[in-house]
Amino acid sequence: MTDTFIAEIPLQVTHSQEKRLLARLEATRQVYNACLGESLKRLNLLRQSKAYQIAHETPKGRTRTRAFREANTTVGFREYDLHAFAKQFNHCWIGQHLDINTIQKLATRAFKAVQQYAFGKRGRPRFKGRNQMDTVEGKSNASGIRWRTDRIEWLGLELEAIIDPDDPVMTHGLSSRVKYVRIVRRKLNARNRFYVQLACEGQPYQKPQNGIGTGVVGLDLGPSTIAAVSERDAFLEQFCAELEPCQKVIRRLQRKIDRQRRANNPHNYNPDGTIKPGPKVWRKSGRQRRTETKLAELYRKRAAHRKSLHGRMVNRVLRMGDTVQLEKLSYWAFQRCFGKSVGMRAPGTFVRHLKRKAESAGALVVEFPTRTTRLSQVCHNCGTVTKKPLSRRWHVCDCGIVAQRDLYSAFLASCVEGERLDAGRARVAWPGVDALLQAALSQIVQPANGRPLPSSFGLRRKTGRRQSRSPVKAGVNAVETRDVVPSVFFQTAGESSRKTAGSPEPPGFIYGE
Repeated sequence: MTDTFIAEIPLQVTHSQEKRLLARLEATRQVYNACLGESLKRLNLLRQSKAYQIAHETPKGRTRTRAFREANTTVGFREYDLHAFAKQFNHCWIGQHLDINTIQKLATRAFKAVQQYAFGKRGRPRFKGRNQMDTVEGKSNASGIRWRTDRIEWLGLELEAIIDPDDPVMTHGLSSRVKYVRIVRRKLNARNRFYVQLACEGQPYQKPQNGIGTGVVGLDLGPSTIAAVSERDAFLEQFCAELEPCQKVIRRLQRKIDRQRRANNPHNYNPDGTIKPGPKVWRKSGRQRRTETKLAELYRKRAAHRKSLHGRMVNRVLRMGDTVQLEKLSYWAFQRCFGKSVGMRAPGTFVRHLKRKAESAGALVVEFPTRTTRLSQVCHNCGTVTKKPLSRRWHVCDCGIVAQRDLYSAFLASCVEGERLDAGRARVAWPGVDALLQAALSQIVQPANGRPLPSSFGLRRKTGRRQSRSPVKAGVNAVETRDVVPSVFFQTAGESSRKTAGSPEPPGFIYGE
């Protein structure tokens, strides 16, 4: 199977063509919901069958796999069984809007959603409501939805594409072989905009400035910060900081919608402001609908901006090195304590983007477990393991190692071999890396004059005169940088006596020469 990349091109759609496209998207929704309901029905029959129960109790192995396959065949819970079920839609009004290949693709989409649910990898799939089906695609470029030089042809409908000949990304996609075509609808300022996505064969276009570096990069990704350290560069930044102004506007609109909802439906609330239990009918005024439209547009802009910021950060990390090492974290667990930050910045999506881009560029992303490495607790110099609370943002050890916690974890991540920390390698690299970490801190302090620093950085301004009124001196040295660190580095009286200098060797810790 050859490599595939997506080339997206906007479409020029007239009013009459838009009406036909919306009708076809509605037919697409009807077919998908029907196939989804049939797939869920067959899954329930499968779980109730004796063949499935016998296969479920069989020990793992080829016999168990064969038993599950036979049980799926008995109830018709297979992809091509859904294709046979969906064939009927080609002989009704839907056949005037959709071709058989598109119908089969919808059946495959519904079956795979239920299959992932059956395997326990995803939740129960939901049916699509009105105006919730925004994509439709074909199986190949030979029939159904087809791309022809500068337009789309689909059952008598021809849609012109808006092609920019000076765009190298678009030119690269158009020069590649097209495997299949997808039509996408997006809402921009409450209006429908249509795009064509060409699934092209080969590798995506790579801009000259986004080359891949050489070496190992240690990455420490948190819910609101990101730190990266390589042999030649290091940085610590607030993750997707540009999204915060948009988040404030979104929060104000959310409060406005809540006030409008309460004013339009006072009968659905108790005197204390809580919602009454049981089924209810919610009324929406015209003003509330307009506010919801504004909120939806802000969500769309934030998602597009976040995707752009993720891509920019991925390119920056890959320019530092071709092997990226980071801890394997559960970003779903982040939502429990940092739900608002995770919802705005999406660190899990960033990691998926990083893996995909690295794989297509020939780089490598390595994830290692946290249980065997303990990067936020261990000292590479003396091997001391000290469990730190989240409020302590600095690593301070009696052996003399002092570093910002996120940057230090990123440095240690670059020294991990397999599932263990190579302490000898870290000790050899530390004299040169220490200067890089101090330079990264100075880059944080200098532009932060006059505005608050994120508490997760572990930095604070000096007391006294405001820094925003004092000139920034060029060449901030390490001593000036450490002055912004809280005194005694968050240690309390008697804490030094509780140091675990004599603690046993942690699991997975390699003492080097």
